[in-house]
Amino acid sequence: MKDIQSSKDTRGVEIQKVGIKDLEFPLVIQRKDAEDQVVYANTKVSVSLPAHYKGTHMSRFVEVLNEWRNKELSVDIQGCIADVVEKLSAKSGYMKLKFKYFIDKKSPVTGIIAPMCYDCSFEGVLNNYGEEDEEYEFILGVKVPVTTLCPCSKEISQYGAHNQRALVSVKIKYDDDAHIWLEDLIKMIEGCSSCELYSLLKREDEKYVTEHAYNNPKFVEDVLRDVVLELRNNPVIDWFEVECESIESIHNHSAWAYQKEG
Repeated sequence: MKDIQSSKDTRGVEIQKVGIKDLEFPLVIQRKDAEDQVVYANTKVSVSLPAHYKGTHMSRFVEVLNEWRNKELSVDIQGCIADVVEKLSAKSGYMKLKFKYFIDKKSPVTGIIAPMCYDCSFEGVLNNYGEEDEEYEFILGVKVPVTTLCPCSKEISQYGAHNQRALVSVKIKYDDDAHIWLEDLIKMIEGCSSCELYSLLKREDEKYVTEHAYNNPKFVEDVLRDVVLELRNNPVIDWFEVECESIESIHNHSAWAYQKEG
């Protein structure tokens, strides 16, 4: 059958990214200390398109993802992007996977285990400049819900202090020969909050969480600075972006802080 996509285009416009987005697809994520986890990823994938081609072959993106759906994706997607680039004879490829990742967490006192959900992402760019001349960039992303307790409220109130849920969003780039697990990144971020969150708490656990947060008050600025220092002190991290949003319990707005370095 006639291949319209490969027919010649005469307008002289090279397209930087063309592909598919919002494809829901099951993929296998390698975990640190547990069995692999099947996640349902929202997928965006694209390639560059030379000026002389009329269009790309959209079905080939799904073909590659289908080939990879039972392979392990650890904290990296370079191999998958490389297959997309090769299959479409492109010079560069891009992929972003957004997915829910579950980690079993023990409640702090009773030790009851229940799954905790985190929004995570893998994002990669591959530029192929010729044989053995390849440039790859990977960004690992995670959004971690935590608790913050207001230091000002604690200081000025005769009793009690307002606390709220906050969301810490982190993206990092790191050395090609290094490996950072989602579990380790999430644990670090949780440790920078007034208290971490749990899916299941009994009364003893709730008492612990409430008192722990009260004894560890933090502004949104405190959480952000603590996360920034942890990332700065990690020798393999080259670049990072941190955003902390505190969904205030006594205001009709959120408190917010942001930092990017590298």
